[in-house]
Amino acid sequence: MEPFKSLTAVACPLPFANIDTDQIVPARFMSTPRSAGYGGFLFHDRRRGADGQPTGAFPLDKPERASAKIIVAKRNFGCGSSREAAVYALMDFGIRCAIAPSFGEIFGGNSLSNGLLNARVSERDADVLLAELEAGLLDLRVDLDAQSITGGKAPIPFEIDPAAKLRLINGWDDVQMTLSFKDQITAFQKRDAVERPWVKPV
Repeated sequence: MEPFKSLTAVACPLPFANIDTDQIVPARFMSTPRSAGYGGFLFHDRRRGADGQPTGAFPLDKPERASAKIIVAKRNFGCGSSREAAVYALMDFGIRCAIAPSFGEIFGGNSLSNGLLNARVSERDADVLLAELEAGLLDLRVDLDAQSITGGKAPIPFEIDPAAKLRLINGWDDVQMTLSFKDQITAFQKRDAVERPWVKPV
């Protein structure tokens, strides 16, 4: 997994609450192999009309937002089903950071496993960012170490679980996170063998 330390990029406002995983990637596309890429399915039904052609009305289809790597939404982003394909679609499109007041719990876990930063901000700060982006602001800078979002009129702090932050900064998966405690695990095993010798199978 690629480490995430900071990102300066075009940001796209998605001024909607409760964007669920079926909106992010409709279920009918989930039989596609991941190797084929899911970026083209991102928000498919919100970006295309009944004829399957892009309407150009969705925020990500605006020319100035086409290269966005950051999205800003309202509360409960990624709610709904547990499909990891929703994260695949975002990542394959090029999105590396989602900013919102809250996220679906399973979506959050899938995001972490794939290196997508979920930055939690207050409802007020989300509204401020959305208003600034809709007024023409293009770029934001997301600094994971400082847990800060800059580029607008004032820096905005964001929250993230400390363990998730450690994993993202180092690019660790679950196994690598565990191995980072190798010395402590080894020390415990040696101490425990002395203190509780009856535990070890004969």
